[in-house]
Amino acid sequence: MGTRGVRTLAIALLSLLGSACSVTRHIPQGSYLLTKVSVETDHEAPRSERITSSELEKYIRQSPNKRFLGTYFYVWLYEQADTAKHNRWNNWKRKIGEAPVLLDMNLTERSVQNFKIYLDSKGFYASEASYELDTTRHPRKASITYRIRQGAPYRIDTIAYDFRDQFLRPLILADTAHSLIHAGDIFDITQLDAERTRIATYLKQRGYYNFSPSSIEYVADTLGGGHRVGVTMVIKPYLAGYNAQGEPIFENHKVYRIGRVNVYPEYDAAAVRVDSSLLERLDTTLYEGLRIVYEGRPHLRPVVLRQAIPIYPNYLYNASQVNRAYSDLIGLGYFKSARIAFTEMPRLTADSTQSYVSYIGALADSTSNRYTREEYLACHILCTPALKQSFKADVEGSTTSSFYGLKATVGYQNRNIFRGAESFDVSVTAGYEFMKAPDARKKTAKEFGVTTSLLFPRFLVPWSASRFQNINQPKTKLEVSVNYQDRPFYRRTLSSASLSYLWSNKRYSSFALRPIDINVVDVSYLDAQFLEDTENEYLKKSYESQFIGGLNFSYTYNGQLKNLGGNSTLVRFNFETAGNLIDGLEHLFSRPVSGTDYYHIFGLRYAQYFRTDLSVSRTVMLGDKVALAGRLYGGVGMAYGNSKGVTIPFDRLFYAGGSGGMRGWTPRTLGPGSVPKPSDTSYPTQLGDMKLEANLELRFPIWGIFHGATFFDLGNIWYVRQTDGSIPEAALFHFDTFYKQLGFNTGLGLRLDIKFVVLRLDWGIQLHNPNNPAGERWIHNFRWSNTALNFGVGYPF
Repeated sequence: MGTRGVRTLAIALLSLLGSACSVTRHIPQGSYLLTKVSVETDHEAPRSERITSSELEKYIRQSPNKRFLGTYFYVWLYEQADTAKHNRWNNWKRKIGEAPVLLDMNLTERSVQNFKIYLDSKGFYASEASYELDTTRHPRKASITYRIRQGAPYRIDTIAYDFRDQFLRPLILADTAHSLIHAGDIFDITQLDAERTRIATYLKQRGYYNFSPSSIEYVADTLGGGHRVGVTMVIKPYLAGYNAQGEPIFENHKVYRIGRVNVYPEYDAAAVRVDSSLLERLDTTLYEGLRIVYEGRPHLRPVVLRQAIPIYPNYLYNASQVNRAYSDLIGLGYFKSARIAFTEMPRLTADSTQSYVSYIGALADSTSNRYTREEYLACHILCTPALKQSFKADVEGSTTSSFYGLKATVGYQNRNIFRGAESFDVSVTAGYEFMKAPDARKKTAKEFGVTTSLLFPRFLVPWSASRFQNINQPKTKLEVSVNYQDRPFYRRTLSSASLSYLWSNKRYSSFALRPIDINVVDVSYLDAQFLEDTENEYLKKSYESQFIGGLNFSYTYNGQLKNLGGNSTLVRFNFETAGNLIDGLEHLFSRPVSGTDYYHIFGLRYAQYFRTDLSVSRTVMLGDKVALAGRLYGGVGMAYGNSKGVTIPFDRLFYAGGSGGMRGWTPRTLGPGSVPKPSDTSYPTQLGDMKLEANLELRFPIWGIFHGATFFDLGNIWYVRQTDGSIPEAALFHFDTFYKQLGFNTGLGLRLDIKFVVLRLDWGIQLHNPNNPAGERWIHNFRWSNTALNFGVGYPF
């Protein structure tokens, strides 16, 4: 950069820094720019009961302007706009910039009132909230410090019940073990409300369709003193209406059963509104309690709807089964939306005594009103199907200093190919590359592949699937793919076939079992000179023909579904093994290949190994948009039996570096262990059969859809044991030395959150590189060669 460029950059930086002072020139006389707002919590309160500043900040009515590099750039930009002009340039300044936030004492007082109301709701009625205003540091700037004193909390002394609906007494008292409120707890209004919601949910799962949290109220008694509160939970009766004198009529809450279940699998809201003759053209099919209403020929078999709708006539209304019907219908992949509505049905008989349910059990008080009315609900399930068939086409072009490439993919999807909500996908890929190197013996490369899959919304098993009725969203997936590659130095065909079972529980866990997973690599041609010139021994393994047949299992727990926007835990576990069944059969009915101690299948040596990995990540919210995320990862694989003396397959080895882990390195450039850097880095393939990694990341907002992060990563890969003598000792894992071989990096990240996806750019800086020579592994001098820029989609963990 020349002198003129440096001068221009310096002027720009000085102008930006100067904006921090210049913004106050436009502040009216007697007004103050609000520069800082902070909350000091009560450090005398026990840590377990202390209300944090992040809880209180949401009740502040006035916050200062955003800053950029410590300056009020957005305020400065806003003030550069000419208020008399409304052209595009001035409008842009006002849109990107921010009007200065001027101190408003009314909003400050209201913030203090909000704090007091919140503290009272948490049981701290002796609390105090105050503020301190500081205008001494600058004549036109002000900062506010709010101070909180919680005081001694009020605690629940006793809990009593007042059942004005006596029929609910045995139900609610039988579930008090799950109560959220207990004697000795702080008298927290939010916790009392949560208990009302819990009881309402509990009763809605037992037929009480109309029961709501508002049917429960509390009476608090503080006359005993000593900051003790006697709590009485009042279960109110159902308001049935009013008599002729305008007096309310109360009854016990009704119990509801399901009457008719009407399913509209081809529901079109627009057609219902505009087509007056639609109802005349509809037909109805009865199937195991479902009244399936459709026009013309039904597109979906009734058995598929029955499996997805766990709602039956004469069953008690159960809100959890309704929620499951929602998720299972959408989980079919055939419907784009579903809605379930209920209407009360008229009584079936004029004899009202037959509509009552009496109390079952010993009556403590024969005069108690322990009966209730039983009614029926009509269930209407309105489902709108998605587009049945779709096509996709992608074209991808690439170029480097050595080749031009063009790749095209054409795909087709049918979401209901056999009228059972089966999803059929097929895609065809073709690619062509032209080598620009003049000394290349063959300058063209071709690729052709076909991938097809069939997804069934149920388990396909050779026995009755009725035992899987309690499993949530069961699926079976069949997948077959073939990919032919014709490269200048080799030709190979990659083939795979798999059978997978997918399901989830009713909460936050999902499972996948793949009992059949077959992969075949058939190398039909390999240039001997090319193989000899390849220095990396393990890269050579990828050019060997091999057969892999085994099974794998994976488990995922996603706590983000439990607490959206709050603290969450994510656990991923994978386990796979290959070759065991084949090995047993080969030992029974075959012999090893002549001159070797291993067996073949279809003329190929089959792999026998196991591989497992576990990832545990935790995200802790430090504010509304600030979070601290961490992850621990460990994985190991080992070959044995028919693969004794070699490693696990090339594509199942572990690697370090890249956007998902050690971000100070590009993919496959760290490790294994402390082996020296390879001289040929044109195709980095540093791999291992063991991996350990830990990550820590602070995430924070910058402006609008732009978010930032600062992170720290440590980890590496190793080989667990020596195989054929070709693995260096420095690449092997040893408990007493592995910590010296860990790579360390830090860095900064930029995230672009565009709602449906997060685009991520991370710049990692190496701190400790175990592949450098001894004595040079800690990085003291900054160099671009010790950094890496990684792009990713979504958060790394």
